[in-house]
Amino acid sequence: MKLSANIVLSCQILAAHPLRTVLSVVGVAIGIAAVVLMVSVGRGAEKQILDRIRSLGTNLIVVQAAQARTVAGRERQSETVTALTLKDADAITEECPSVALAAAAVSKPLTAYWQSRKASTTVEGLAIDGLEIRCIPLATGRFFDEVEERSQRRVAVVGPTVVETLFGGTDPVGQRIQIGRVPFEVIGVLAPRGSSSYGSDQDDIILVPLATAMRRLLNITHIHAIYIQARDGNQMSRAEQEVRGLLEERHRRRRQTKTFTIQNQADLIETERETTRSLTLLIGSVAGIALAVGGVGILAVMLMGIRERTREIGLRRAVGARRRDIVVQFLLEAVLLASGGGLLGAAGGIGASYGAARLGWETVLSWPSVAIGLVFSVSIGFVFGIYPAFRAAKLEPIQALHSE
Repeated sequence: MKLSANIVLSCQILAAHPLRTVLSVVGVAIGIAAVVLMVSVGRGAEKQILDRIRSLGTNLIVVQAAQARTVAGRERQSETVTALTLKDADAITEECPSVALAAAAVSKPLTAYWQSRKASTTVEGLAIDGLEIRCIPLATGRFFDEVEERSQRRVAVVGPTVVETLFGGTDPVGQRIQIGRVPFEVIGVLAPRGSSSYGSDQDDIILVPLATAMRRLLNITHIHAIYIQARDGNQMSRAEQEVRGLLEERHRRRRQTKTFTIQNQADLIETERETTRSLTLLIGSVAGIALAVGGVGILAVMLMGIRERTREIGLRRAVGARRRDIVVQFLLEAVLLASGGGLLGAAGGIGASYGAARLGWETVLSWPSVAIGLVFSVSIGFVFGIYPAFRAAKLEPIQALHSE
């Protein structure tokens, strides 16, 4: 019998039992839809995390002062090591060929006041180059410049969270606030950046010139961090090695105490990517179990079909049908059931992904996952249809014709 005739016959047989056919198709469809949706959500989560990491800066390497945790062998509250200085940041720029820019920074939680309102926030003193390295966006107003940095001007750029807490609906640009006991003029407002990859609010911040923060606010001579931009994304590892070697040489007298830590953005991105991939694989595997359950449903339907069609099988064998014809017939029915479920599930998964996006979820539709789901659904039909097909083909014509 021709393949086209077998397909037509299979469709007629499946249509003769609509409820059973629909239930089998739905079982596979749920599995495929779950795979497509979960992969889309997983890729969306990966994109969201990577975007947050990249929002911190381009080709970014961060050197942070280490935390001292013990004194005389006893645990105590963490305290920042005061070994890093402005000269370290200058040396990195001058002596590390793979580094394009380096900018020192200090930060501390402080309270800001405006009229009768106050906001507990993080105040960060940042060198001018740090604004470029970290790609900090500005909504209104302006950033401070080199003249204001050198002259230790008391100017500030505030984040959206601080604006909402302190000013409400008032335009903050031009207003005078007090940070601790020091008055500052607000010259700009940062554009919203949302949460960081660590979950902290990047909008709850006040930026001031580095020299102003070190002298007028904190009265310190050391720095807390150095933001470094590599010349090229392919030179991140080399730049990190150069920075590490330089700082170890400059602080060789303090080798008994860890003075700094280095965080490479490329390593962080790869770590987060591997984590989200593992999570997506886990979720996809769970959805795959649902797909396998749909395959078991097809197996059950095909076995019931054999019992109901025993006389038909015997008659076909008696008039000349070969065992191979019976195998092909039952395999086609199983594959058609699974393929129908795959198409329905793919459409449902795509629709669910777009629906989740409209509800505020971050989703990235993966067309390869849709294609793999369809291929997998056909494979499920073939795998779970083999046993019923060969079982039907093994029936002897005489016994099949005399069955009740």
